[in-house]
Amino acid sequence: MKVTLINPPYPPNVHSHPPFIPLGIAYLGAIAEKQGHQVTVIDCQAEKLTYKTFSERIKQTPSDVIGVTATTLLYKSAMKLITIAKQEHPQAYTMLGGSHGTFWDINALNEYPNLDIVVRKEGEITFKEILEKLQTKTSLNKVLGITFRNQKNKIIQNLDRPFIENLDALPFPAHHILPLNTLKRMGKVLFPLISSRGCVYWCNFCSTVRMFGRGYRMRSPKNIVDEMEMIHNKYGANQFTFYDDAFSVDRKRVMNFCKELHDRKLNLIWDCGTRVDMVDRELLKTMHKSGCIAVWLGVESGNEIILGAMNKGLKLSQTRLAYKIAHEVGLMTIANVVIGFPGETEQTARQTINFVKELNPDDVGFYVATPYPGTPLYEQVKKNGWLKVTDFDKYDTVRPTFETPWLSMEKIADIRYNAYQQYYLRLGYVLKMMRKGGSYGISAVKTSAAYALRALHIKLS
Repeated sequence: MKVTLINPPYPPNVHSHPPFIPLGIAYLGAIAEKQGHQVTVIDCQAEKLTYKTFSERIKQTPSDVIGVTATTLLYKSAMKLITIAKQEHPQAYTMLGGSHGTFWDINALNEYPNLDIVVRKEGEITFKEILEKLQTKTSLNKVLGITFRNQKNKIIQNLDRPFIENLDALPFPAHHILPLNTLKRMGKVLFPLISSRGCVYWCNFCSTVRMFGRGYRMRSPKNIVDEMEMIHNKYGANQFTFYDDAFSVDRKRVMNFCKELHDRKLNLIWDCGTRVDMVDRELLKTMHKSGCIAVWLGVESGNEIILGAMNKGLKLSQTRLAYKIAHEVGLMTIANVVIGFPGETEQTARQTINFVKELNPDDVGFYVATPYPGTPLYEQVKKNGWLKVTDFDKYDTVRPTFETPWLSMEKIADIRYNAYQQYYLRLGYVLKMMRKGGSYGISAVKTSAAYALRALHIKLS
């Protein structure tokens, strides 16, 4: 069959990241190709396609199956593409995958009559079975992990599919089907990898852990480095980033991975994200020696009451220690921070901003607490009547979507803006990042310059 996989564009006027490799699509493409299907990828973000240019493109792309991936922010864009695609290929089966569809499956099928199937949670084995059923024109009634519209137009929600336990059995992502030339940043493609799925923690704002489960499933060190070596040999890549929710849950595995990298003498550099209570000096030192240049360490808040409300299970002393060690062993650090979580006040927000300045990471992301469907945060704000924005096009972690008795949406937005101004406009920070250089250093200095220009504009106006 002719399978078309699509990465939708961001809605207009939202905070967006530069285009990056859509790893989920690359995995599904590898699965479909292994079955002998012809796979085409349309990456609207990388190729800067509008709805109009997408319409022209899909018209010229023969398709029996059309699959679109979507986070909450991309949901409405994805459904516009499915509507367009169905008009051009009315006989094709349309599918939605990703985190939003997983928790919005029945709603999505009710809202959009051109959508045929929603793939929930992990997609690889489910996708394989769907293609087998569609090719042989067999019923989808026994395919686990899907919600679909049957021939009588009735919506059927099948049982969940068990999570994939042996991740080494999955084929490597099919990078060759992606528009890699349009995904370059600073002259090179940054290749992402997933070395594990799931998380042993259950933070109240996170939909990812609910998508991939609480059990922690891991690829073997050999399998991970095999993929890195293959990409290095095929594409000349020497830098990688890990998308794991918490890279170092299993300390022994990380140590063995570092040894595998060291033994092969590939001279690759990489970064990852993890929890502050899952690192120690020996581990971070070993990671750094094996090529790790940066770690994303979740800070979330500088107030332990708010951390408790988030269900983070952390102490500020653990965060301080993790950042201190990371800096001492030579790693760059990136802090993730959540602003405006229920219970947040102006005082707790100030504590968080001052705490981040004390930690002095090389980069920081101040994100507005966003109630994604499927999370306890969503249920909490909906139940309490705090949810003010239901347009998913606004769920970009920059604009507030709810307010609480403690903070208005306007105040949350002001706090976030001021947090960035205070952090990036410190002379000591700018000088530090200029000395560091490299892609992270250059990016940080550019960010500081952008906030300086914004501050000047406000002052002059």
